[in-house]
Amino acid sequence: MQQEIRFATFNVCNLAPPGARLYENLEPSTPEEYEAKIAWTARQIDMLGADVIGFQEVFSQASLAEALSRTRRYREAIHVGFDPDPGADKLTPSVALVSRLPLADAAESFPYFPPGIAMPPGNRDPDRFTRAPLHAAIEIRPGLIVDVVVVHLKSRRPDYRANDTGDDPQLFALASLRSLIRRGTEAAALRVILSKLGRENGRPRVVLGDFNDVADAVTTGIVLGIGAPSGDRLYDACQLQRRQDRLRHVGFSNLHDGQYTTIDHILVSGEFNSELPDALGEIADVVYLNDHLDLGLPEASDHGQVLARLRLFEPSASQPGGPYIPPYGDA
Repeated sequence: MQQEIRFATFNVCNLAPPGARLYENLEPSTPEEYEAKIAWTARQIDMLGADVIGFQEVFSQASLAEALSRTRRYREAIHVGFDPDPGADKLTPSVALVSRLPLADAAESFPYFPPGIAMPPGNRDPDRFTRAPLHAAIEIRPGLIVDVVVVHLKSRRPDYRANDTGDDPQLFALASLRSLIRRGTEAAALRVILSKLGRENGRPRVVLGDFNDVADAVTTGIVLGIGAPSGDRLYDACQLQRRQDRLRHVGFSNLHDGQYTTIDHILVSGEFNSELPDALGEIADVVYLNDHLDLGLPEASDHGQVLARLRLFEPSASQPGGPYIPPYGDA
């Protein structure tokens, strides 16, 4: 019986067919550039070796499927994702999930905010996520189902209004504030969704994604549910890992303007926090695949990948599905 489950999050950075116009300031990729990106993405997916991977910045689910077909380990994996509306004014990114473990139910997306959550008046799309979160129930072991949610919160890119430019400090500040408000609103909406999943399903939860903010940011804290009852809150896998070596800690997932930060996170519910009673498992360690950020490979993502190794405890003889009895030692 599999005792170690690997979860990963992977921002693939503008994965789209060659010739697709994504942004006004970004030239479409050539067939050669696309081929290099697909090949690099496939190798990176194999290198992760995760059982469940959440993807962000997928402009085409078909392109992700092509990358999976080039892998050695994921050709038969389950791939779920929803392409953007083909009738939309412009192509927009979405998220996806790939699992080598079985799904317990059909996957679903959450394009709209829950009731009671909305952007302030005057904002575009006040009632919906920039990129809809994706939810899938995954059976990580017979009788043990985990609700996995893949997310990509609003970026820090300033949200300018028509004819605004960054040359005016005031307009730049207001545009940056609008982005922060949207990211915060999305975080609040996500917190409501995660709480509802926990309350209605009573199952462990794992969140994989690009939060566009560091772990101790207010927006990330909202998603974590800091201050909420212990049974409802989430925990940063990096902070829970058993093997902490502060002198050699090189975890980062983003390099921007010379600054190393971690904005891609894996969050878990209390069932995988070994410090809590009745835990089902623990985070053995968290690994960052980020060498390509320093190498500056043109075909590579501008994000590092985050991999969390979850070690399940042995089930008790009387209750195969739990509670779980921790093993002795840290081996």
